[in-house]
Amino acid sequence: MLHILDLAGQHLKSFEAHTASVSDISMDITAEFVASASIDGQVVIHSLSTPESSTFNLKRSLRTVALEPNFAKSSTRAFVCGGMAGTLVLYEKGWLGYKDSILHSGEGPIWQVRWRDRLIAWANDLGVKIYDTVSQTRITFIDRPADSPRADLFKCTLQWQDDSTLLIAWADQIKVARIRARPRSTTSAAGQPPFLVEITAVFQLDCMIAGIVPHPTPSHIAEPSTTTHSSRPGTPASASTAPPSLPRPALTAFLILAYTPPDISLLTGNEATSDRAEQARKAAERPDLRIVSRGGELLSEDALGISGFERWACNDYVLVEVEAGSVKAAAGTGERYYVVMSPKDVVVVKPRDWRDHVAWLVERKRYEEALEELERQAEVGNVSGPGEDVVDAVNIGQRYVEHLVGEGDFAKAARLCPKVCGQDAKRWEDWIFVFAQKHELQAIIPFVPTNSPTLGHLVYEMVLAHFLAHDRQALLKTIRGWPKGIYDIPAVIVAVRAELDRAPSSSSMNATTPDTVILMECIAELYTLNRQPGKALPFFLRLRRPNVFDLIRENNLFTAVQDQALLLVEFDQELMEKRKVEGEEVALEQGAAITLLVDHVHSIPIGRVVQQLQSRPYYLYLYLDALFNKDSHLTSDYADSQVKLYAEYAPYRLVDFLRASNYYSLEEAYRVCKERDLVAEMVFLLGRMGNNRQALTLIIERLGDVNRAIDFAKEQHDDDLWEDLLKYSETRPPFIRGLLENVGSEINPIRLIRRIKNGLEIPGLKGALIKILHDFNLQTSLLEGCQTILNGDCADLARTLHRDQTSGFFLNVRTLCPVCMLPLQQPPQSLLFLFLCRHVVHAHCVHEGTALNERLEHISVGSSLAGQGIGAKVAFTAMVRARMNQGCPVCHKRGQGSVYRPGGE
Repeated sequence: MLHILDLAGQHLKSFEAHTASVSDISMDITAEFVASASIDGQVVIHSLSTPESSTFNLKRSLRTVALEPNFAKSSTRAFVCGGMAGTLVLYEKGWLGYKDSILHSGEGPIWQVRWRDRLIAWANDLGVKIYDTVSQTRITFIDRPADSPRADLFKCTLQWQDDSTLLIAWADQIKVARIRARPRSTTSAAGQPPFLVEITAVFQLDCMIAGIVPHPTPSHIAEPSTTTHSSRPGTPASASTAPPSLPRPALTAFLILAYTPPDISLLTGNEATSDRAEQARKAAERPDLRIVSRGGELLSEDALGISGFERWACNDYVLVEVEAGSVKAAAGTGERYYVVMSPKDVVVVKPRDWRDHVAWLVERKRYEEALEELERQAEVGNVSGPGEDVVDAVNIGQRYVEHLVGEGDFAKAARLCPKVCGQDAKRWEDWIFVFAQKHELQAIIPFVPTNSPTLGHLVYEMVLAHFLAHDRQALLKTIRGWPKGIYDIPAVIVAVRAELDRAPSSSSMNATTPDTVILMECIAELYTLNRQPGKALPFFLRLRRPNVFDLIRENNLFTAVQDQALLLVEFDQELMEKRKVEGEEVALEQGAAITLLVDHVHSIPIGRVVQQLQSRPYYLYLYLDALFNKDSHLTSDYADSQVKLYAEYAPYRLVDFLRASNYYSLEEAYRVCKERDLVAEMVFLLGRMGNNRQALTLIIERLGDVNRAIDFAKEQHDDDLWEDLLKYSETRPPFIRGLLENVGSEINPIRLIRRIKNGLEIPGLKGALIKILHDFNLQTSLLEGCQTILNGDCADLARTLHRDQTSGFFLNVRTLCPVCMLPLQQPPQSLLFLFLCRHVVHAHCVHEGTALNERLEHISVGSSLAGQGIGAKVAFTAMVRARMNQGCPVCHKRGQGSVYRPGGE
């Protein structure tokens, strides 16, 4: 029976083709046709997809068969076979059916034949030969190794590595044959084959070779491809280059099915022995797969689990490389499969990959290395598929965490949980509860996720309870860092409040212990997160936290602080003093508390704030001053108090307040200023009360400031005050000099100069007089220059007006009267008036035109005026002008903002 299986061992199809054992199987490159050779002397070719089947009976036991590589698509449907008859027969399909051709005979049984592209290689008792099907010539002969054991016991294995490389394994020796094109200079000789063959490598191993296939060379091994190597003394071969017509072969290692003979007599030829112990059949050893590099180095060795291997000989095993579709797996790419067959087993072999390595690490509980390998594979895009629990990172991580917990390494187990649990909330919760049961919750807390995934409220509340009992600083940090909504805030508030009530000094305004401070901070933060800022405010004030003002503004808590104005201002002043000590520039007069109270006077009444600040006058001064700067009317009821506060804390600003405010009592303000001897303020108040002479006396006697006295006299515009100033200055040279230098239009300098007594020595008098003369000279020059400019402008404008009024302009028959909008020229020709503004109107369109026309009806404009002289015309014009009161009717109405219409005003 011939059975067809897939690589998973699933049965696909079976053929009952032979009556004896099958000795060889061959498939074409498309895997469409399969040929089998049997010792019953028949070759049977089956199609795997159609019922097509062909049987060929050679009547002698067959050992090998090989299909043409492209058998399914070839018209010749050729195949080659051979066996114990010693003949190699080529069958080709023609018009009349198959015909056979004997390629070789007479050198013993044909043990194996392999066909690749145009080349056929076969082995008999003498060696290996290669035949070219295109030129129909035999191109080489490779002899059998010397002292080689019997071929029927240790077969020859042929394997084409590629189109130009043939691997020959015979007994314990490997030869690598390279086929290259014959140079052109030598092809002229008749009968020469087109190819040359050379042996590029010879290896001798310490085992019999039951099968050989090429295997991709590991990336970390590099060796030349043309150097001959041998683990024992072998036959060297010279280097050569790849044939131009054939692809250069890839560097590969060799996968070998190794068999160790149990009976040494089979190798020495001493088979005929009288010793019964030697004649007894000995149990064979287990075969193994070896990877041998091209340098002869053993890279890997794996024993095969073959059932009944003790009874099998070397020729009972077969090693083949599996071809996928029509293209063999390229070296180093994709999955590669090999099949090892024995009389009872079919073993599918593939190279170990990273999955095998991970599984090996897991088996030895080296979980950390397994996870690192998985990470490296994930970086290059290799991930495990579904159902591969052995190489699943989560499954391995779970087992690793269990192992670490069992070993008591909770810190390392906690660090591993994010990788193991990932987005699985249920797994996170399970592990957290495990750590809690082991009293190692603190180890996993830093890794507990708060989002992606979000766990149950109970988990987070358990963590907060742990911090409340063991690490309150971490509790505060956690409350501030965790997002709200992942735990029950009211429940946590109850727990923290209960702890705070048991703490010492928790009821006083000043927290004295660090634990009390932290607990109050936690309560304040929790109330804020729970949208209860009003309940958080007292704790922030007790804690002296700078964010209390932002909290009040953001949550509109102004009514809540109506009765805590003094506490707010004191707190704010403490903060500013602290910042000032730290070297920060701070404006003490305008703190955050004062600003808050001033900006929200509607929510925080002024009277209530003033009442609370009465005990702290400085704070009251700051508050009233800020109110006054915002709106002077807001402090109208407290103006007298402000006078006292300014006089006490900011006397340099009192005069500005006195000037800006009208709500204080002048007498009370004067009394306050007199008590503190504030002369400048007293002068201002006396002037405001109308007692200018006393104010001037204060300036002169107390201040001695002539400039200020002059400014005061200028402000009052009182001639008697000037007279008093002049009288006082008669005997004081500095005042005389100051008056001479500063007087202007308010007083005539002559008036001052005449009052100077003869013989009175005035320092700087000459300079003062020169200044007066220079100022008057400058004024005279300015007046004269302005007059000259004015005269020139008037003359230019007069000439322009005269030119505009005397120049002519054009009228035609279509020109309309701007009043009645009728043509000026109408038969009979009526009287027209021309004004200097260049408006021409009918005489009857003038406001006085009706009466004027009646008086001028007897005048014939066309005849009488035309014949008269200039004098008569001038007299007539003067008469008409005398009777017109308003001038041009168009300009008159335009000046009134209306349009003149005939018959209307």
